[in-house]
Amino acid sequence: MPFLNRDSILNADDIPQELVSVPEWGGDVYVRGLTARELDKYQMSMLQQRGKSQVANLDNIRAKLVVRTAFDENGARIFTDDDAPALSAKSGAAVGRLFEVAQRLSGLGKDDIADMTKELEENPLGGSPSD
Repeated sequence: MPFLNRDSILNADDIPQELVSVPEWGGDVYVRGLTARELDKYQMSMLQQRGKSQVANLDNIRAKLVVRTAFDENGARIFTDDDAPALSAKSGAAVGRLFEVAQRLSGLGKDDIADMTKELEENPLGGSPSD
């Protein structure tokens, strides 16, 4: 494999997408992986400030990821972040299918959320233990 340089990395088309059939809704949806910045924002949405500490907020985690990664045939986002509560009221099978694809395309392993929650419980202020 060739060595990469700044330009080859920054110009790489590296955000995967996949067409997913959603028979519960009668059609297809493109699911796109998150960029590094989008992934950070998604992970931050799972934190809630309580006093001086942060706690895990796993409410609507599937819907929160799907609204960020569902696109139409023209490449436009279907939902806004604010649509997560409404989407969470839809079919668990449909949302779950889109979530699993979004998770895979975004590089989120099945244990990543559990690991983040565990780290937060061990260090509730969110900084390094030596801070």
